[in-house]
Amino acid sequence: MSGFLHIEAAEAVLPGVVKLRWTDGYEGFVDLRPLIKDGEIFASIRDSDRFRNVQVQEYGHGIFWLDDDGDEIDFECDFLRDLAVRQAALLDLAG
Repeated sequence: MSGFLHIEAAEAVLPGVVKLRWTDGYEGFVDLRPLIKDGEIFASIRDSDRFRNVQVQEYGHGIFWLDDDGDEIDFECDFLRDLAVRQAALLDLAG
């Protein structure tokens, strides 16, 4: 395995929230709701049925959904890892 992180698995657990597992074994939840709440580009994945169709990009470089035109709405691996770690830290502080 290379020294680069990749996403191995993605699962929608709530509308706007995904559970991710990276190649180093780290698992975390990422709340994308603040990011996708506005903007035409995210309109299709604000629909909970569409959000469930999250997919891992080839080689695990990120996750994506296809919009009505077949274009990818994507988030990159390292960005998601940073969000997962920061959001987990916030939950620890609150708990």
